Amino acid sequence: MSDIIAGRNPVLEALRAGSPLNRIVISAAVQRHGIIADILHFAQQKNIPVEYVPEAVLRNMGLPGINQGIIAYTAAKSYLELAELLVIPQTEKEPALYVVLDGIEDPQNLGAIMRTADATGVHGIVIRSRRAVGLTPVVAKVSAGAIEYVPVARVVNIAQTIEALKKAGIWVIGVEANAKQLYTRVDFKVPTAIVIGGEGAGLSKLVKERCDLLASIPMKGRITSLNASVAAAVVMYEAYRQRSG
Repeated sequence: MSDIIAGRNPVLEALRAGSPLNRIVISAAVQRHGIIADILHFAQQKNIPVEYVPEAVLRNMGLPGINQGIIAYTAAKSYLELAELLVIPQTEKEPALYVVLDGIEDPQNLGAIMRTADATGVHGIVIRSRRAVGLTPVVAKVSAGAIEYVPVARVVNIAQTIEALKKAGIWVIGVEANAKQLYTRVDFKVPTAIVIGGEGAGLSKLVKERCDLLASIPMKGRITSLNASVAAAVVMYEAYRQRSG
């Protein structure tokens, strides 16, 4: 369990040192003052999700030593702010290309998406801070090294983030199975963000409404949808084809 930090002081020091963390888990029975209050303050400042669980959950995890009712899951890499992500295409003098993930929960999918993003020249990925997988060791392994080259921003609200991207002059394309427009008919040469929905649920209603355009991938067989990482790869490679052609 090398990806877990247990105990109040170790978690606090990790936060003070700026160590990348995916989330913090606290026993619901712990009083929220003293060191715990400091931890919550840092977590809020750094946009790190905090989850409260029954005390028995932490007790039954079999962690070495004393966890003192709190643990933190480390991230394999530091996250960027959205504003930092927006600067990258300007420095590379290229039209922006981002992938926005609306609730991807499977680390295999996120790792695969990162690998394809690196191969197709994507400038960054945006993920949700809650109810979504973060930059875990499994994601790092599946990415086959791409995690070191693909910047990732973590945000609280995808719909609000889409609005911020649009204000920055970025065309937002949601990938939706039932959309009438084919993804091959989309102009990816302009600054673009490709939005991919979560496994099973797809794009949320509000996210669909905020997109500039919804586009579909044609399907001939009996299966009605593609795996999230496969759908993302198909569209990313179309963007790459158009930009390199």
